[in-house]
Amino acid sequence: METGGPGRAVHGWPVDPKEANVRYHNWEAENYDDKWSISYDERCIRYARERFTTIAGRDGWPYRRALEVGCGTGFFLLNLKSAGVVEQGHVSDISPGMVSVAVRNARALGFDMEGRVADAESIPYGDDSFDLVVGHAVLHHIPDVELALREVLRVLAPGGRFVFAGEPTRYGDVIARRLSRLTWETSTRLLPTSWRRPEPELARSSADAALEAVVDLHTFDPGQLARMALRAGAVDVATRTEELTASWFGWPARTFECAVRPERLGAPWALFAYTTWQRLMALDSAVLRRIVPAPLFYNVLLTGLKP
Repeated sequence: METGGPGRAVHGWPVDPKEANVRYHNWEAENYDDKWSISYDERCIRYARERFTTIAGRDGWPYRRALEVGCGTGFFLLNLKSAGVVEQGHVSDISPGMVSVAVRNARALGFDMEGRVADAESIPYGDDSFDLVVGHAVLHHIPDVELALREVLRVLAPGGRFVFAGEPTRYGDVIARRLSRLTWETSTRLLPTSWRRPEPELARSSADAALEAVVDLHTFDPGQLARMALRAGAVDVATRTEELTASWFGWPARTFECAVRPERLGAPWALFAYTTWQRLMALDSAVLRRIVPAPLFYNVLLTGLKP
């Protein structure tokens, strides 16, 4: 695992990574789903289900009682529930704003789901409480990842499983950020004014990127992440990486969307971006993962069991 350390103050934001994560994610909560094109329909249900089956398979479905740590707006667990992976769900996050939105999203889907404001390094549930613990794009925000994994194992029942997805790899993250930066600089300089978002919106996107440097604490080597889970006490630990060419397209595409007025793109662009990403994911999975070293892919998934 590589760490960016505690970071530095940006635009007056605190150095302490936990306080920064609370403030940043509270600030982002109401707009987070729109920002990342998160939905609770078949598109994202399929995405969540495929991430889960890629690393953990289909055995044990449905898990009776599940917890999502670092839930954000509830994206991963809510879509897994819709996919039939879990029965009863609970969500937790260090950000009160995110917990509030996650519970609201659950109610909109007709799910009765408890939410608790919680630090992943000290999960406020008793021992052996859950059959499944999941998280999506959360481990890289946690200062002490191994401590958090110990907590995950504590609240899991014997034989219970954890699944984490969407964590950036060391090399994949470098490539994605460079491609995104190049796309941003090119788009904001060369696009005509009629295509670019208004300056206040561009400034906000730039501020978001700067603040992400405060709250994004780690990138991961897949082997080191697996060994960390083993040290925490897990068994049957496995990792898998995904998104190579898909990330090379996906991150610049998302960056381009942040720079361009939405009305200039519309449904044709959304369809093009989604289908292209899907095809590249298929290429990465069926062909390139056989020949390209795993650490070069962008995302790492992690699973394991409690003895």
